[in-house]
Amino acid sequence: MKISAGKWLGLRRLADKSGLFKIVAVDQRPPIQNFIKSTLEINEATWEHVAEVKRVLAESLASESSAVLMDPLFAWPAAHSVIRRDHGLMFTLEHAEFDETSRGRYSKVIPDWNVAKIKRAGADGVKLLAWYRPDAGNEVIDHQKEFVKQIGDECVRYDIPFLLELLVYPFPDENLEVLKQNKSELVLESVSEFAKPEYYVDLFKLENPVNDSDLVNPDTSDAETTQKIFDELGRISGRPWVMLSAGASAENFRKVLQYAYRAGASGFLAGRAIWWESFVQNFPDISQMQKALANDGIKYMREINTLSDQHANPWISHPIYSSGVQMQHSTEEFAQLYNDF
Repeated sequence: MKISAGKWLGLRRLADKSGLFKIVAVDQRPPIQNFIKSTLEINEATWEHVAEVKRVLAESLASESSAVLMDPLFAWPAAHSVIRRDHGLMFTLEHAEFDETSRGRYSKVIPDWNVAKIKRAGADGVKLLAWYRPDAGNEVIDHQKEFVKQIGDECVRYDIPFLLELLVYPFPDENLEVLKQNKSELVLESVSEFAKPEYYVDLFKLENPVNDSDLVNPDTSDAETTQKIFDELGRISGRPWVMLSAGASAENFRKVLQYAYRAGASGFLAGRAIWWESFVQNFPDISQMQKALANDGIKYMREINTLSDQHANPWISHPIYSSGVQMQHSTEEFAQLYNDF
């Protein structure tokens, strides 16, 4: 399969030399802001408080990652200096807030932030979270599809990798037990929609398609049903994919990765499973938080990095690239054929 020059280079920089994605996320906003507010008993978390936390997270963990996912509001201004020359950089695009209605959620982007600015800043990829329910109202579904398609089009225009994160969510007043029963179907149907070529997704960031209670030991006979669901997730994605942690416990995330790697995943893009405990157990003592990250955070990252080295699948070995990864226009006519913005 042929791939454009910018997307080819970007994906290579986001992965390690073996083609595995080991990306640490420090783009989270509400979880960090809300914990700071409750801990300090203040109405709003200050920019300085949030930025300092993100600076420490990035400084402590970047060295163990292939790339870092940052937001432009706090993480990048506070921690840009941790990005090494051999490090990948990905920016998040979606607003942490969304418009909630009885028929579903409407996603939106961060004000004054877009794909063009991400490209101009020198990032290697664009990450977009889209809340999606295939059983939402028609107007919500149409909005979310167009929302993703527009970003996909812009990533093609600016020739930068597009990573799409999909999350299923509860409707207002929905019975959560019913949602749990339907989770696998909802996740798989969502991925199936956005695997269509018109969205131009290069890399998926996917959630665990089963409930935590179903995460039995992957090496037992009881794991067969769960593994089949992960296998289907990998099949319908149709392109390289990584697992998100979504605040899962460290132990559960290990299990998720084992299932995912057997289904063809190419790594992880995770945050809270790695650093949440170090943060909540020590903030506002930044010094103690740094020590905890240097011990527990680094140790866990090395554990899942080793797991990835042993079992994850290089993105260039995905079936979509079965004939090899070739750059478009790799001939003497490259300058003539390669489009400008």
